Amino acid sequence: MYITCLDLEGVLVPEIWIAFAEESGIPELRRTTRDEPDYDKLMKWRIGILREHKLTLRDIQNTIAKIDPLPGAKEFMDALRSECQTVIISDTFEQFAAPLMKKLGQPTIFCNSLEVDKDGFITSHKMRCEKSKLTTVRALQSIGFETIASGDSYNDLAMIQASKAGFLFRTTDKIKADYPDLPTFTEYSELLGAIREQLKK
Repeated sequence: MYITCLDLEGVLVPEIWIAFAEESGIPELRRTTRDEPDYDKLMKWRIGILREHKLTLRDIQNTIAKIDPLPGAKEFMDALRSECQTVIISDTFEQFAAPLMKKLGQPTIFCNSLEVDKDGFITSHKMRCEKSKLTTVRALQSIGFETIASGDSYNDLAMIQASKAGFLFRTTDKIKADYPDLPTFTEYSELLGAIREQLKK
């Protein structure tokens, strides 16, 4: 039995931090896991910038409320979920993800959480588990699933490489060059077709 594991940002919705960087006028916040593979380091750096500029969780949530899924993402998810068990495995946070999941038709998402003080400032991030994407894929495999995985960033590579089939989607030229053996797609129709082919095996 197969289950498909998808990244969220850059695959189904725009990058939240890039959108917030544009909204807040702080270009440093455009840095994502496409640029910094160490997610813990990246988040601590982001939280420091938010504190420096006196920006709260609510400020970010106001930006997220304006974000829609990428064109074609909802239709892709609807088609995929009609044919295969599907879960989103993301390093985002439950405080960010809820409105986006509603727009995607409420798919299952495994993500992390933020700790926030009484004034609404983000104080730290709490990861669901260590190496959450790889750990989740391994856990699904341990209960009898074959996994198919797709993502766009460095933090997706472990789950992609550990899966029965794995695909890069709208990734960077650098990642494509570093991992030439991984199939890469830019259109949902291509990704859906590749997943369907794997489901036949």
